[in-house]
Amino acid sequence: MRLVHTRSIEPGSILGQTIYNGNGQVLIQKGVNLSERMLKRLLKQGITYVYIEDKHTEDIQIHSPIPNELRVEATKVLKETFDDLKNNGYMESAFILNKQNEALSNVVDHLMQELKHHDEALSLLADIFVTDDYIFQHSLNVTLYTLAIGMKLQLTDKNLTELGTGAMLHDVGKIFIDQEILQKPDQLTDKEFEIMKKHTEFGFDFLRKQATVSAVVAHCAYQHHERLDGSGYPRGLVGDEIHRYGKIIGVADVFDAVTSNRIYRDAMLPNEGLEILYAGAVDLFDKSMVEAFKNSVTAYPNGLSVDLSDGRNGVVAKQNKFIGDRPVIRILKENGEMVSNPYEVDLATVLNITITACHVS
Repeated sequence: MRLVHTRSIEPGSILGQTIYNGNGQVLIQKGVNLSERMLKRLLKQGITYVYIEDKHTEDIQIHSPIPNELRVEATKVLKETFDDLKNNGYMESAFILNKQNEALSNVVDHLMQELKHHDEALSLLADIFVTDDYIFQHSLNVTLYTLAIGMKLQLTDKNLTELGTGAMLHDVGKIFIDQEILQKPDQLTDKEFEIMKKHTEFGFDFLRKQATVSAVVAHCAYQHHERLDGSGYPRGLVGDEIHRYGKIIGVADVFDAVTSNRIYRDAMLPNEGLEILYAGAVDLFDKSMVEAFKNSVTAYPNGLSVDLSDGRNGVVAKQNKFIGDRPVIRILKENGEMVSNPYEVDLATVLNITITACHVS
């Protein structure tokens, strides 16, 4: 399979990876010939990239880090929790969180177990979901990335469960933001963004009053937009004034925000999202956490077309688990000419060759 920008796909191309709706139901099944109408629909719904079948890469596999059933269950628990809190407010919140706390913890534990047994670097590009509930998909993605960082930093299972719960609830304050702002399909105005920023305070004020929620989980909602140099919000905390969990979730939150499909802008590729984190390392983000994240996630996903520093061209064939930016490349071209027998180069062992460019057209 090959990863391609939706805008560059020709009608009649065969879909290589199933696309789901927010409830996990099949929207377009893999193997379907994509019509012009389908492609326009995907673009309208903000789907930037999809996988299509290709004769040179038909054996390249795309592995989701978690089963679809678990993603659906996790999204369902998040939606039920947020909806119950929004509909019942402060009066019933303690009862609701007490009821949902076990479900949230179980989801986090299941996610941890899946990640521990996942043999490749983490990539969520394989999980293509069309949904109006961005907040729930975002919260789940951030939780996965957060747990990956925590595992790389060798946190205990107890700490990981606490951190994962904080990640699941990090955006809970958005239930108190006006829906017109929250669901706005375009970029926010400066005034609207100031209102949106209040979700950190709303979430903290809400969670810290709940007996079933620990103080550090509440601070995950409060601090995930703080930055080391004091340029973050809501309090402009500096350095170690920010809790370790807040720093970790902040890294995961930014990466998922820029690499997620949005109607008003194209999603960045993972390597581009990592460049944003690299640029902010030391000043904005904890360098050790950015390094842990880099070694946990796929910078160049399977099926991505790439140029190499020695002039050869190919497609990412598979990943190296502990080196997310040095995958195995299937060489398809040499000196601009197609090779008769494609072969693979493992960038984890051939260190004098680098990826210089990516292509999705």
